[in-house]
Amino acid sequence: MPENHHEQQIGGVRTLSELGLRLPDAGAIREVLGAAYSLDGLIVQEADLDPAFLNLRSGLLGELFQTFTNHRLPLALVVPDPARHGDRFVELAREHAGHALVRITPTVEAARTWLARPAQS
Repeated sequence: MPENHHEQQIGGVRTLSELGLRLPDAGAIREVLGAAYSLDGLIVQEADLDPAFLNLRSGLLGELFQTFTNHRLPLALVVPDPARHGDRFVELAREHAGHALVRITPTVEAARTWLARPAQS
């Protein structure tokens, strides 16, 4: 897959689309983790996800968050309008507002700003 091949870059923050990837299902979480492992953080936009990820009953978003947390890799999920996905999603975004490794942000710019901050111990 040469067209999706990116040079090994150590550090930095990338979006999932910059890595040439999407998250169509739970099986892709490991591939995404592997592609992002050398980065300082990953930004996943709403459009990168299968809609099932945003249905909290599916458990897919929880699995994504837990995987990145377990590997201590910062992850920003860009969801411009959390209320569109229900009250529980708004609550989840609020709960993660102070999380050290996973945030839900309204814009890619806000995600980059958060990920650019020094890591908290």
